[in-house]
Amino acid sequence: MANFIELTVSTTHVGGELVSDVLWGYTDSGVVINDIEDVIALARDGRAWDYADESIFKADKTVLVKAYFPIETANKSIGLVERDLAKMKSESPLDLGTLETVKREIDGDLWREQWKEHFKPIHIGKIVIVPEWIKYQPKREEIAILLDSNMAFGTGEHETTSMCVEFLGKFVKSADTVLDVGCGSGILGICASKLGAKEVIMTDIDECAITATEHNMQLNGVKNGKVLLKNLLDDNTVKGNVIVCNIMAEVLIAFAPYISENLLDDGIIILSGILTDRLSAVKTAYENSGFSFVEQKIKGEWSALVMRRGDK
Repeated sequence: MANFIELTVSTTHVGGELVSDVLWGYTDSGVVINDIEDVIALARDGRAWDYADESIFKADKTVLVKAYFPIETANKSIGLVERDLAKMKSESPLDLGTLETVKREIDGDLWREQWKEHFKPIHIGKIVIVPEWIKYQPKREEIAILLDSNMAFGTGEHETTSMCVEFLGKFVKSADTVLDVGCGSGILGICASKLGAKEVIMTDIDECAITATEHNMQLNGVKNGKVLLKNLLDDNTVKGNVIVCNIMAEVLIAFAPYISENLLDDGIIILSGILTDRLSAVKTAYENSGFSFVEQKIKGEWSALVMRRGDK
């Protein structure tokens, strides 16, 4: 049996996804986010359990993000992770917690099966995100999206991703070309394809994301998709009717003056990854760049916006 080093990083609910992204940059062996806030949200929504112990509402809210590294390369990889975490903590205005790290050696591959147990089918409207190792029979009108969560990035569980999927279900039309900017696992572009988009174009600047997206496209038989290793804003020849961006607010704000060059007339943009206290700033940036407000969603600490090109 192979041995692995398990690295645990202590952070906050806001920092969980950000820390996870850092970890995925240095391992393809698995990342797990243990966040009591997710359990609380599911309990309050009634989406997962009929009963939850009331003590969870008073529990320590520290989020633990765990990653696994082959023992032969662990020291080098973890050193790079700790470097990137220190840089992120010094530059980010967000409360990321202590970012304290703890290491321990794990014997054998048992943890891989335990890791898979964290993932269950996720229902978002008529879309069902299904880990590829789970056999799931979609109900009538459900659309199953297979996802190899071992490949990283978005799984649909996070509020920012689920709000994007909900908006895609509402706004994507059969004649549309959809651009997924910062595609990660490809989940949003794949959902757009399954919802009937004519074409989907998915871009990212991370080679690991491109590999993950291509793999997940094959799992789902997506034939009308392209995956491009590039910053979309470097190529204004790529245009769509719908652009979906699930990225940090600061990056969305930086996109605002330029993104219209990639949007067809009367097109819409779906913006997510926005902490609610940054919602106004993002909205204002796009209004100042010629977009009009259409709709917004708020889930927990996160927000998503739909904006339309022009004044309609």
